[in-house]
Amino acid sequence: MQSGYASCETIIFGAGLEYGRFQMSVFHKIRLYHTVLALLVAAAYLTGDELEGLHVWLGYAVAAVILFRVLWAAVGPWQLGISRLFPDLMELAKARRPNHPMIGRTLLAGIVINLLLTTGTGLLMEPPPIGQLAAEVSIAPALADDGRDRDRDRDVNESEALEEVHETTANLLVLFVALHVTYLLAFKRPTALFMLFLRDPGAPATRRSADQKNA
Repeated sequence: MQSGYASCETIIFGAGLEYGRFQMSVFHKIRLYHTVLALLVAAAYLTGDELEGLHVWLGYAVAAVILFRVLWAAVGPWQLGISRLFPDLMELAKARRPNHPMIGRTLLAGIVINLLLTTGTGLLMEPPPIGQLAAEVSIAPALADDGRDRDRDRDVNESEALEEVHETTANLLVLFVALHVTYLLAFKRPTALFMLFLRDPGAPATRRSADQKNA
Protein backbone atom coordinates (compact mmCIF):
# COMPACT_ATOMS: atom_id res chain seq x y z
CA MET A 1 0.00 0.00 0.00
CA GLN A 2 2.80 2.37 0.79
CA SER A 3 4.41 1.89 -2.62
CA GLY A 4 1.03 2.37 -4.28
CA TYR A 5 0.49 5.56 -2.30
CA ALA A 6 3.94 6.80 -3.28
CA SER A 7 3.26 6.00 -6.92
CA CYS A 8 -0.03 7.89 -6.88
CA GLU A 9 1.62 10.84 -5.17
CA THR A 10 4.39 10.82 -7.78
CA ILE A 11 1.84 10.84 -10.59
CA ILE A 12 -0.07 13.76 -9.08
CA PHE A 13 3.13 15.70 -8.45
CA GLY A 14 4.34 15.01 -11.99
CA ALA A 15 1.01 16.18 -13.41
CA GLY A 16 1.32 19.38 -11.39
CA LEU A 17 4.79 19.98 -12.79
CA GLU A 18 3.57 19.41 -16.34
CA TYR A 19 0.67 21.83 -15.82
CA GLY A 20 3.08 24.38 -14.39
CA ARG A 21 5.33 24.05 -17.43
CA PHE A 22 2.29 24.43 -19.69
CA GLN A 23 1.25 27.58 -17.85
CA MET A 24 4.73 29.08 -18.14
CA SER A 25 4.86 28.14 -21.81
CA VAL A 26 1.63 30.06 -22.44
CA PHE A 27 2.87 33.11 -20.53
CA HIS A 28 6.16 33.12 -22.42
CA LYS A 29 4.27 33.00 -25.72
CA ILE A 30 2.02 35.84 -24.60
CA ARG A 31 5.11 37.85 -23.68
CA LEU A 32 6.61 37.23 -27.11
CA TYR A 33 3.38 38.30 -28.84
CA HIS A 34 3.18 41.34 -26.57
CA THR A 35 6.75 42.33 -27.50
CA VAL A 36 6.22 41.97 -31.25
CA LEU A 37 3.00 43.97 -31.15
CA ALA A 38 4.51 46.70 -28.95
CA LEU A 39 7.52 47.12 -31.24
CA LEU A 40 5.37 47.28 -34.37
CA VAL A 41 2.96 49.79 -32.84
CA ALA A 42 5.81 51.96 -31.56
CA ALA A 43 7.50 51.90 -34.96
CA ALA A 44 4.23 52.75 -36.72
CA TYR A 45 3.58 55.65 -34.36
CA LEU A 46 7.08 57.09 -34.79
CA THR A 47 6.98 56.86 -38.60
CA GLY A 48 3.52 58.40 -39.00
CA ASP A 49 4.69 61.86 -40.08
CA GLU A 50 8.02 61.34 -41.84
CA LEU A 51 8.00 57.88 -43.45
CA GLU A 52 4.49 57.39 -44.81
CA GLY A 53 5.27 54.33 -46.93
CA LEU A 54 6.93 52.49 -44.05
CA HIS A 55 4.14 53.63 -41.74
CA VAL A 56 1.53 52.03 -44.00
CA TRP A 57 3.35 48.69 -44.16
CA LEU A 58 3.84 48.70 -40.41
CA GLY A 59 0.10 49.23 -40.10
CA TYR A 60 -0.49 46.14 -42.24
CA ALA A 61 1.85 44.20 -39.96
CA VAL A 62 -0.04 45.39 -36.86
CA ALA A 63 -3.32 44.31 -38.45
CA ALA A 64 -1.85 40.87 -39.22
CA VAL A 65 -0.64 40.45 -35.62
CA ILE A 66 -4.08 41.44 -34.29
CA LEU A 67 -5.75 38.91 -36.61
CA PHE A 68 -3.30 36.26 -35.42
CA ARG A 69 -4.19 37.09 -31.80
CA VAL A 70 -7.91 36.67 -32.48
CA LEU A 71 -7.35 33.29 -34.14
CA TRP A 72 -4.99 32.27 -31.34
CA ALA A 73 -7.66 33.10 -28.77
CA ALA A 74 -10.19 31.00 -30.69
CA VAL A 75 -8.07 27.83 -30.75
CA GLY A 76 -5.69 28.35 -27.81
CA PRO A 77 -5.98 27.78 -24.05
CA TRP A 78 -8.36 29.75 -21.84
CA GLN A 79 -5.63 32.16 -20.73
CA LEU A 80 -5.74 33.66 -24.24
CA GLY A 81 -9.45 34.52 -24.14
CA ILE A 82 -10.30 37.98 -25.47
CA SER A 83 -12.80 38.49 -22.63
CA ARG A 84 -9.88 38.59 -20.18
CA LEU A 85 -8.83 41.89 -21.76
CA PHE A 86 -12.04 43.65 -20.72
CA PRO A 87 -13.31 44.47 -17.22
CA ASP A 88 -16.46 43.23 -15.54
CA LEU A 89 -18.25 46.54 -15.01
CA MET A 90 -20.11 45.28 -11.95
CA GLU A 91 -16.84 44.18 -10.34
CA LEU A 92 -15.16 47.42 -11.41
CA ALA A 93 -17.84 49.42 -9.59
CA LYS A 94 -17.03 47.51 -6.41
CA ALA A 95 -13.27 48.12 -6.67
CA ARG A 96 -11.97 49.79 -3.49
CA ARG A 97 -8.24 49.19 -3.80
CA PRO A 98 -5.81 50.41 -6.49
CA ASN A 99 -4.49 46.94 -7.27
CA HIS A 100 -7.93 45.52 -8.06
CA PRO A 101 -7.73 43.32 -11.20
CA MET A 102 -10.57 45.18 -12.91
CA ILE A 103 -8.57 48.43 -12.91
CA GLY A 104 -5.80 46.75 -14.84
CA ARG A 105 -8.35 45.27 -17.23
CA THR A 106 -9.89 48.71 -17.78
CA LEU A 107 -6.54 50.07 -18.93
CA LEU A 108 -6.10 47.03 -21.16
CA ALA A 109 -9.54 47.62 -22.63
CA GLY A 110 -8.55 51.21 -23.41
CA ILE A 111 -5.47 49.91 -25.23
CA VAL A 112 -7.45 47.31 -27.18
CA ILE A 113 -10.22 49.71 -28.24
CA ASN A 114 -7.87 52.46 -29.37
CA LEU A 115 -5.57 49.98 -31.09
CA LEU A 116 -8.49 48.56 -33.08
CA LEU A 117 -9.76 52.03 -33.98
CA THR A 118 -6.31 53.24 -35.01
CA THR A 119 -5.60 50.16 -37.10
CA GLY A 120 -9.08 50.07 -38.60
CA THR A 121 -9.11 53.70 -39.69
CA GLY A 122 -5.59 53.28 -41.06
CA LEU A 123 -6.73 50.36 -43.22
CA LEU A 124 -9.73 52.34 -44.43
CA MET A 125 -7.46 55.20 -45.50
CA GLU A 126 -4.83 52.90 -47.02
CA PRO A 127 -6.46 49.60 -48.02
CA PRO A 128 -4.08 46.66 -48.55
CA PRO A 129 -2.63 46.55 -52.10
CA ILE A 130 -4.35 43.25 -52.92
CA GLY A 131 -7.80 44.61 -52.04
CA GLN A 132 -7.16 47.87 -53.89
CA LEU A 133 -6.01 46.02 -57.01
CA ALA A 134 -9.08 43.80 -56.92
CA ALA A 135 -11.34 46.86 -56.65
CA GLU A 136 -9.66 48.55 -59.62
CA VAL A 137 -9.92 45.43 -61.77
CA SER A 138 -13.58 44.83 -60.91
CA ILE A 139 -14.75 48.37 -61.85
CA ALA A 140 -14.95 49.32 -65.50
CA PRO A 141 -12.67 52.31 -66.32
CA ALA A 142 -15.53 54.32 -67.89
CA LEU A 143 -17.75 53.92 -64.84
CA ALA A 144 -14.84 54.72 -62.59
CA ASP A 145 -14.14 57.96 -64.49
CA ASP A 146 -17.80 59.03 -64.38
CA GLY A 147 -18.10 58.42 -60.68
CA ARG A 148 -14.71 59.82 -59.73
CA ASP A 149 -15.63 63.50 -60.12
CA ARG A 150 -18.99 63.07 -58.44
CA ASP A 151 -17.59 61.35 -55.39
CA ARG A 152 -14.34 63.26 -55.03
CA ASP A 153 -15.61 65.82 -52.51
CA ARG A 154 -17.28 63.16 -50.42
CA ASP A 155 -14.14 61.03 -50.43
CA VAL A 156 -12.03 64.00 -49.32
CA ASN A 157 -14.35 64.70 -46.39
CA GLU A 158 -14.41 61.06 -45.37
CA SER A 159 -10.64 60.83 -45.62
CA GLU A 160 -10.19 63.90 -43.42
CA ALA A 161 -12.60 62.49 -40.82
CA LEU A 162 -10.82 59.13 -40.83
CA GLU A 163 -7.44 60.81 -40.50
CA GLU A 164 -8.65 62.83 -37.52
CA VAL A 165 -9.99 59.71 -35.78
CA HIS A 166 -6.80 57.84 -36.67
CA GLU A 167 -4.54 60.47 -35.12
CA THR A 168 -6.73 60.97 -32.05
CA THR A 169 -6.99 57.28 -31.25
CA ALA A 170 -3.25 56.83 -31.87
CA ASN A 171 -2.49 59.49 -29.27
CA LEU A 172 -5.02 57.95 -26.87
CA LEU A 173 -3.37 54.58 -27.43
CA VAL A 174 -0.02 56.01 -26.34
CA LEU A 175 -1.69 57.53 -23.26
CA PHE A 176 -3.32 54.23 -22.26
CA VAL A 177 -0.07 52.33 -22.82
CA ALA A 178 1.77 54.78 -20.55
CA LEU A 179 -0.93 54.42 -17.88
CA HIS A 180 -0.86 50.63 -18.25
CA VAL A 181 2.92 50.42 -17.81
CA THR A 182 2.88 52.86 -14.88
CA TYR A 183 0.07 50.92 -13.19
CA LEU A 184 1.89 47.59 -13.56
CA LEU A 185 5.14 49.00 -12.23
CA ALA A 186 3.32 50.53 -9.26
CA PHE A 187 0.96 47.70 -8.29
CA LYS A 188 1.98 44.58 -10.22
CA ARG A 189 5.72 44.97 -10.47
CA PRO A 190 6.56 41.24 -10.92
CA THR A 191 4.25 41.06 -13.94
CA ALA A 192 5.73 44.23 -15.40
CA LEU A 193 9.30 42.98 -14.96
CA PHE A 194 8.38 39.63 -16.52
CA MET A 195 6.84 41.30 -19.58
CA LEU A 196 9.93 43.49 -19.91
CA PHE A 197 12.23 40.42 -19.80
CA LEU A 198 13.69 41.61 -16.49
CA ARG A 199 12.42 38.76 -14.32
CA ASP A 200 11.97 35.03 -14.62
CA PRO A 201 8.53 33.93 -13.33
CA GLY A 202 10.03 31.23 -11.11
CA ALA A 203 12.85 33.31 -9.62
CA PRO A 204 11.10 34.75 -6.53
CA ALA A 205 9.69 31.36 -5.51
CA THR A 206 13.13 29.80 -5.87
CA ARG A 207 14.73 32.46 -3.72
CA ARG A 208 11.98 32.12 -1.15
CA SER A 209 12.50 28.36 -0.91
CA ALA A 210 16.24 28.83 -0.52
CA ASP A 211 15.70 31.37 2.26
CA GLN A 212 13.38 28.97 4.08
CA LYS A 213 15.96 26.18 3.88
CA ASN A 214 18.70 28.45 5.19
CA ALA A 215 16.46 29.54 8.07
